[in-house]
Amino acid sequence: MIKVKTFATPIRIFETVRELEELDARVADFLNAEEAEAVYGISDTTTNGAEGETIGLVRTVVYEVEEED
Repeated sequence: MIKVKTFATPIRIFETVRELEELDARVADFLNAEEAEAVYGISDTTTNGAEGETIGLVRTVVYEVEEED
């Protein structure tokens, strides 16, 4: 069964590397917990503030798990 999951994280200046590492870990933990058999796509999209600055990130993951009976 193909599934889609989104994750969101705020992005703060001077903390971006740590926040991205934490997001990577959250996604990896999720995929392990779901026992994903394959990952077909991962996409990142930024969210912007009123001044056009990047304030967040939305990561979408398309993955496959074993069919449920």
